[in-house]
Amino acid sequence: MLKNKLNIGLFALLMLVGMSCDKTFEELEVNPNNPTAVPASLVVQGIEADMYNNTGRAFSAEMRWNQFYLSNYNYYATNEYTWTETPNHFLTLKNVVKMEEEALKAGAETVNPYSAVGKFFRAFFYDQMTKRVGDLPSSEALQGIDNLTPKYDTQKEVYVQILKWLEESNADLTSLITKGNQTLAGDFYYGGDLRKWQKAVNAFQLRILISLSKKEGDADLNIKSKFAAIVANPAKYPLFSATSESLQFVSNQYNKYPSNPDNFGFDATRQNMSKSYIERLVESKDPRVMITCEPVGALLKAGKLPSDFTSFVGAEAGEDLADMSAKAGSNNGSDFAPGQYSFQNRKRYYSNYVGESTFLVGYPEQCFNIAEGFNRGWASGNAEQFYLNGIKASQEFYGIKDGANTMYYSQTGSRDAADQKTYSIDFNFNDFAAQANVKYEAGNAGLEKILTQKYLAFFMNSGMEAYFNWRRTGFPTFYKGVGTGNSGRIAMRWIYPLSERTTNTENYKAAIASQYGGKDDINDLIWMLK
Repeated sequence: MLKNKLNIGLFALLMLVGMSCDKTFEELEVNPNNPTAVPASLVVQGIEADMYNNTGRAFSAEMRWNQFYLSNYNYYATNEYTWTETPNHFLTLKNVVKMEEEALKAGAETVNPYSAVGKFFRAFFYDQMTKRVGDLPSSEALQGIDNLTPKYDTQKEVYVQILKWLEESNADLTSLITKGNQTLAGDFYYGGDLRKWQKAVNAFQLRILISLSKKEGDADLNIKSKFAAIVANPAKYPLFSATSESLQFVSNQYNKYPSNPDNFGFDATRQNMSKSYIERLVESKDPRVMITCEPVGALLKAGKLPSDFTSFVGAEAGEDLADMSAKAGSNNGSDFAPGQYSFQNRKRYYSNYVGESTFLVGYPEQCFNIAEGFNRGWASGNAEQFYLNGIKASQEFYGIKDGANTMYYSQTGSRDAADQKTYSIDFNFNDFAAQANVKYEAGNAGLEKILTQKYLAFFMNSGMEAYFNWRRTGFPTFYKGVGTGNSGRIAMRWIYPLSERTTNTENYKAAIASQYGGKDDINDLIWMLK
């Protein structure tokens, strides 16, 4: 019996060996438990998550560099502009390529929802990189092992390509919408609605055109004509018509709002408000300051009312961090010590896990971009109306309305409902807009007002767009000094990723030589700013 069992076992082993010999090494290497394909509907979700997590996230270092709020506790962060390499989005762009490939493998036509929105994704992530460093690999990039050392295209060439992608994306979406029954499965921004995506594509194209304002005379970019074509033809280039249509990230129970009850003791008072932000709101008696910020504890203790706009004070980013910490008051989120600077409104930002939505491309910004284009004479239109529309949309986002508005604050620094105090502010938008420091006017004075209001509307959203607009125009005032590091300067660019310096060295060095005289320095100006 034992001999028979051994013979049977030997026979089975020989059969397995024989079967193995029929397979190649590559076939044997394949793990049958690993998926060989991923649906485009799953890939798109990772790409969309990267849009928020890597470029648009609120409550992050970017908000300090935008000078919305400042760190007063150097154990966790400083206010220094001493950043190094740029975020590298080429891995996400590889996923865009994969998403497009998987859609075709599944039987999609050449022009399909993934290819159409994929062009927008390409434009979005390339813009995020090039405006941080300058020239980038583009025309030879994303070819995998076929080209491991792609040449760098000039920043101008990159933006020519970005505008081409956006134009094609809009045209492709028009074609798909006309066909009907087309949707972007897996999309969590717009639920697959291509009509909404088309508006986001065109609103984003306006952002790109405005960001290139210093190159308005470049014939290859053709900025003025492109701007005029978009705003003059809403049938061909539909745009946002309300804040609800914005490309925005909505927090939920699975993706917690960055500032939430869990973080209250961690950073509620370790980040005080910035003068660049508060000063602009206070001088125009804008109730947004009472929604987003808290009145200064020391001033309330001295008898000032929270309804007094001068009860709100921000620090200069250039202030020595130790001095700022001493003036800010308690660094303990539960024990309140009256200080000299306002904090974020703890009732609004630390009460729950879902919080307010975060714009990646917002309707208020679109209004200000159109107003700026009209102000610059790129097309004929009512700059004042779009300017006012932008302000009103931003204020309405915070629930501000004509009439009585209830405001919340906590004199004890607690989030508990029992400790929340309220007061009422009467507001009339027409009276607000008639103030000398708000009322629109033509020329450079009007341009400064547009840019200032756009900055205020960027609060806690759109990544570093507030900084990028300041860098391009100088508005509004950003403060600098010992607290900003970098020899009291605000950096103008990032350096290239380490991966480029080590694996694409020759092309990297050529790009640095042609742009910056061979030195990869954060204080140099990129082409679009010259």
